[in-house]
Amino acid sequence: MDVSFLGGPRPQRGVGVVAPFDFALDRELWRWVPDEVSLHLTRTPYVPVEVSLDLARLVSEHETLHEAVRTLTAIAPEVVAYACTSGSFVGGIAGERAMCEAMTTAGAVPSVTTSGALLQALQELGVRRVALVTPYTVSVTRALEEYVAEAGVTVTGCAYMGLTRHIWKVPYRDVAEMARKAVHDGADALFISCTNLPTYDVIPQLEAELRMPVISANQVTMWAALRRLGTRAVGPYQALIDPAARTGPVVPELPGLPDMPGLPELPDEGQQQEGWT
Repeated sequence: MDVSFLGGPRPQRGVGVVAPFDFALDRELWRWVPDEVSLHLTRTPYVPVEVSLDLARLVSEHETLHEAVRTLTAIAPEVVAYACTSGSFVGGIAGERAMCEAMTTAGAVPSVTTSGALLQALQELGVRRVALVTPYTVSVTRALEEYVAEAGVTVTGCAYMGLTRHIWKVPYRDVAEMARKAVHDGADALFISCTNLPTYDVIPQLEAELRMPVISANQVTMWAALRRLGTRAVGPYQALIDPAARTGPVVPELPGLPDMPGLPELPDEGQQQEGWT
């Protein structure tokens, strides 16, 4: 059979993705990617540690990032994305910036992280007050609140699940239930944290129900990486991706590193069940 008339495969632009060893949602990342872009995933080495601040530090060490990015250089991606929320907020804003520098140095290409992309998305949407949903324990959730506050964004409410493993198995109905618990009057948007928490299909439904932008870890990661390529993520009825779906005025640009405002109280670390503040 002569297939020469097809002209061969279309040229592909590449996004390298560094994910933690337990990342299970490769397919979800692809759903935000247009046809002309390919994702090239690599994972950090396995360590016998459950989801925690200790694990976040281990999977974001600069040496680990350097080796992971180096595995992608033969494929020559145009941008590298670090797909882990906790691993990129555990060191604060300065730590996130240092991670990007380490990855860029290793791969000689622009780099983004999930938590850096979160702040870019909040700025893009003009968000000053955000509600949070996390699958994490109290201590990891508190670290996310501190990271967001460091960027000058007020946390209006937070719901957490207290999980330390198998986060990718959480069903959409549980994500939606936690979102409803987290959102209080005054929130400009909702952020659903963790790249291992499925969110793609629940975003438009929650935006319609809550009447506010809903952004998630995987969504902002792909949005930021693709924007560095000069192209757009795909995703129906998602305010971050489709400007026509946005409502409300745009506020001035976020400050750089303001004094940290007060945070909502979280329970003691001993309370690992789901909860909200």
